[in-house]
Amino acid sequence: MTEPTKPIHLALQGGGAHGAFTWGVLDTLLADGRLAFAGISGTSAGAINAVALAHGWAQAQAERRDPAEGARAALARVWGRVTGLGAASEGAARMARMMMGALPGAMAASFSPYRANPLNVNPLRQLIAEEIDFDRLARLKSPRVFVAATEVETGRAQVFSGKRLTVEAVMASCCLPQMFQAPEIDGRLYWDGGYSANPALRPLLEMGESGDVLLVQINPLKRAGRPTSGAAIADRVNDLTFNASLIAQMRTIALINELIERGLAPEGLAAFRMHRIEGGAALAEMPAHSKVSPAPATMEQLFALGQDSARRWARRSLAAVGRKSTIDLRRDYGDPLRLDFDAGAAAEGDSMLGRFLWAPEEQARAASGAA
Repeated sequence: MTEPTKPIHLALQGGGAHGAFTWGVLDTLLADGRLAFAGISGTSAGAINAVALAHGWAQAQAERRDPAEGARAALARVWGRVTGLGAASEGAARMARMMMGALPGAMAASFSPYRANPLNVNPLRQLIAEEIDFDRLARLKSPRVFVAATEVETGRAQVFSGKRLTVEAVMASCCLPQMFQAPEIDGRLYWDGGYSANPALRPLLEMGESGDVLLVQINPLKRAGRPTSGAAIADRVNDLTFNASLIAQMRTIALINELIERGLAPEGLAAFRMHRIEGGAALAEMPAHSKVSPAPATMEQLFALGQDSARRWARRSLAAVGRKSTIDLRRDYGDPLRLDFDAGAAAEGDSMLGRFLWAPEEQARAASGAA
């Protein structure tokens, strides 16, 4: 008897060439067949994975083929072409490295794409335009796709979906401002979505259909040791920058879940079950240049690592989907209301504000007493 599929949302982080890790994860989950993807939210490289999967799924459905196999084929085709950019002539390979963000610090400070690349040449744009049928994506009912970009003027995240999900929206989500001119959509300029929502979780939580979200995390939360080399410092700064929005969102979810558990949330609001696949130490220890250079050997290594990580997660955690979270949000992403500081004479949370914000146990007791 075939095991029924479990509905789940996918949240795909961006991370340059390390998006090939996510490709390996998705390839394995699609082949496994026990999960049904309701919504997919992706940013930067995660956006590329999201639209490639959905395009292949939609195309196969229209042609009465296996949608999962169609999605796998589309992902392989897109990443094969990305890898081809890294294996191309030196000029194209240099462009590919710069496309992934490989600009030395001194050069980045003085580099402007409006001068150095006045024609705004972007090999990735042509690749996505040729591989993805966005009209078909706009008609796709499931999975629904959400792509995040950062509005330049306000710094706010903008999420594109449905008819607004176009090749320009994906380019906005992938736009490294050191290399490419900001795409303009409806009169507004956008940069890489990783600055504001990496990835955007709210659309998944609000659309319903599943209370489970599976995060494919590329940027490590922790790195042991002291970064002293220029490459190590840049790598850690990149981690912190592109994890900041995710950490904030995960802390918010932790707070919502806690309020629900304590009976302090609005009636009818259900807790969210969170899951995660990551590369762990193997991904964190890959050399810094692997994130910015889509070399064929590196892409194969990342793909295989993604496959192994997905298989390991499926063995340990897939059975919990629909029942409980498989990650500890407070432990991994931090207490949503805690700020470590020496309160000194401030009586360490004795104020009214402190009792309200940092003593949920007292709130719960008060609520039950009032009842």
